[in-house]
Amino acid sequence: MRIGLAGAGRIGARHAAALYDVPEVESLVIADADPGRARDLAARLPAPDRVTALDTVEGLFSAGLDGLIVAAATDAHADLVDRAVRARISVFCEKPLAADLDGTFQVVRAAAGADVPVQVGFQRRFDAGNAAAREALASGRLGWLHTVRSSSFDPAPPPAEYVPSSGGLFRDCVIHDLDLIRFVTGREVVRVMAAGANRGDDFFREYGDIDTGSALLILDDGTLGQVAATRYNAAGYDARLELFGSKDSVITGLDDRTPVTALPEQGEAPRAAYSGFMERFSDAYDAELQAFVDLVAGRRANPCPPEEALEAFYLAEACELSMRQGRIVGIEEVRR
Repeated sequence: MRIGLAGAGRIGARHAAALYDVPEVESLVIADADPGRARDLAARLPAPDRVTALDTVEGLFSAGLDGLIVAAATDAHADLVDRAVRARISVFCEKPLAADLDGTFQVVRAAAGADVPVQVGFQRRFDAGNAAAREALASGRLGWLHTVRSSSFDPAPPPAEYVPSSGGLFRDCVIHDLDLIRFVTGREVVRVMAAGANRGDDFFREYGDIDTGSALLILDDGTLGQVAATRYNAAGYDARLELFGSKDSVITGLDDRTPVTALPEQGEAPRAAYSGFMERFSDAYDAELQAFVDLVAGRRANPCPPEEALEAFYLAEACELSMRQGRIVGIEEVRR
């Protein structure tokens, strides 16, 4: 199998290294807007005979690819996915499919019309704990669900230059929690009420963003959901999901590296906290790439099609609107 990689930055480099451990991937073709970065990544990988660095991203579409991994800058996602679909190349795209709702809708429509597999990178679906929580709920072990809570706490804010093109905290970060709640519960969110705060660096406010946000979700069966995120959690990276049912309750993301301290303090000190999302979800990233290879090979159905990404974007858009206007927002208000 010949796989292309568009984007040789941090997440692209992580995907490239992981693909080397997938037996079906015989060769890897890397391209980046900066040709030097593509060459540098290729040089760091083992078995140089299995990797090729191109001078242009354009070259990917004539490289005889079986599949394409899109890990470029967000504003390039929609065009790259569209071109791959038109070239009949299966695509794995890091979220989001596009920088805004209209762009996401257009990509989803194009992919559906071409009938080419497009898998979106919501890696939390592949986390073993989250998958087990989904199974526990579906099995009836928890009884009926009354509350679901998901959180994403970053240890430090991103660079200031990242913020203007990020889409904002709800679209960039909380969207993972929103997708996960839909995935684990199998329910749809019908209304949201969101709020945000700025108590950290001024550049978030200057760019019209927030550094901390929270939302109350009302699911279609009456379950209440809560999501919370911040760019300032110096204790370490913390991503957890909690399900509270009439019979039992479960939590994922809680282990000896979770950066919380139980009071009163007792026992041994915890291990070093997770440094970031790529470390916390390392196994999940590997699993979703294997899933993409299986998708390209025709061995499995698409585990996260574009339509799922669009639904998550609707929820993030509704949260953003609710925060801006200070009111409850129904999802139908933002749906296309």
